[in-house]
Amino acid sequence: MSLRVYNTLTASKEAFIPLHSNLVRMYVCGVTVYDDCHLGHARSAIVFDIIYRYLRYRGFTVKYVRNFTDIDDKILQKAERLRQPWDHVAAQYIQAYHRDMTRLGVCRPDVEPRATEHMGAIVEMIKGLLEKGYAYQVEGNVYYRVAAYRSYGRLSKRHADDLLAGARVEVDDRKQDPMDFALWKAAKPGEPAWESPWGPGRPGWHIECSAMSLQHLGETFDIHGGGKDLIFPHHENEIAQSCAFTGKEFARYWIHNGFVTIAKEKMSKSLGNVFAIKDIFAQSTCPESVTAEALRYFLLSTHYRSDVSYSPQGVAEAKSALDNLYGLLQRLEEDEATPVAPETSNVQRILDHTRAKFEEAMDDDFNTPKALAELQHLRGALNTALQQGMLSGERKVAVETLRRLGEPLGLLQVPITAWMFRPLRFRDPNLQASIKIDVDLRAPLTVGEGLSDEEIERQVQKRREARARKDFATADRIRQELAAFGITLEDRPDGTTRWKR
Repeated sequence: MSLRVYNTLTASKEAFIPLHSNLVRMYVCGVTVYDDCHLGHARSAIVFDIIYRYLRYRGFTVKYVRNFTDIDDKILQKAERLRQPWDHVAAQYIQAYHRDMTRLGVCRPDVEPRATEHMGAIVEMIKGLLEKGYAYQVEGNVYYRVAAYRSYGRLSKRHADDLLAGARVEVDDRKQDPMDFALWKAAKPGEPAWESPWGPGRPGWHIECSAMSLQHLGETFDIHGGGKDLIFPHHENEIAQSCAFTGKEFARYWIHNGFVTIAKEKMSKSLGNVFAIKDIFAQSTCPESVTAEALRYFLLSTHYRSDVSYSPQGVAEAKSALDNLYGLLQRLEEDEATPVAPETSNVQRILDHTRAKFEEAMDDDFNTPKALAELQHLRGALNTALQQGMLSGERKVAVETLRRLGEPLGLLQVPITAWMFRPLRFRDPNLQASIKIDVDLRAPLTVGEGLSDEEIERQVQKRREARARKDFATADRIRQELAAFGITLEDRPDGTTRWKR
């Protein structure tokens, strides 16, 4: 199966065919650096991180560009409140963004352009739009003439009149049409400004991304991405000004991720319902590498185009699912191998089948929920194979396959000695989550009680009985629940089970 992606421009899944053979050029709209990033920003970064990773897994060379908007009204307002220079504020939050992305395990793009470093390219693009009649100048401001671009609205699938009715359009009596947008803003007293043929000022938001993508990826490139809130007006305006300037197609595939929601509302600073990435890591009871993979697993359990409803319990359950996979890795690496291969060993066939199904899922518009399900199916199959006996070579290949399939998702990359088999909780009550542990409905256990040797032996015996009747779901559940108490089980080739704290 060839890779297919959902293209917002055509509102359909299409075969992904890059312009230049195995080279993929991808531009993703980054953040405006005026505050710490929240989980919504993390989702967008992780979505395009797995796209970047999977394209490379598939053998493509990827030139990945993700920008910083480092001059904006919000940055100026934050600088005024803090009584700091605006460029210091921007630099501070760029540094914070890099810290958060490193914690999340997000790969660094090849290029991270900043708007303030591209003023020459921005001015040249605006001059070209003026010369072609797509823009006009008023009192040191330059506006894009939307009516001049006949295809306006093709990304958002709405007519210009409909867009106006539902849009937040900046009121400006100097515009010829309310839908026109600023390419260059005349300087205001006390604000930073750059020289231009129209006088000192600074660029509008939309022209920045067009100029930066043009400079680093060329007139036409493969993928343009961002959150679905950017479809209009930002990406619609990018298309209008870029196509008008070059006379060529801009980006060929437009990919947009859904929101992170809380109580069915989009997570955003304006609504005050955000969880800062730094706070999530600071409040987690698990190491950063473990917390990062739990957040990833949680976010990737929902398809990237759909909204995901954040809940601390959901993150805790994702951590539990990862515990199962890391528990398997631990058994594969630590248990003694069978000296003679079982006559019915089909481990390699299982691994090959899972790899094919995993790639089939990811080739279907990066279907991470299905890809995760394939990893969990593989876990069950390998647990059964372990019970029947596996050669050391089979174990090694199984570990390599699990790690290899986890890599494009950014999962299963923590050394087994560094993984923490305990529930992920948050110290802050607003983030608090726990997994209810109930290994025996008649004698429920709760996290934090601790288990005596006798209690552990009873649960090990119940698990042994479950395995004997081939009730592997119950056996896995008991292993998971004991792991939550820091108890590790080691299944021996002779059918016995050893446990350790």
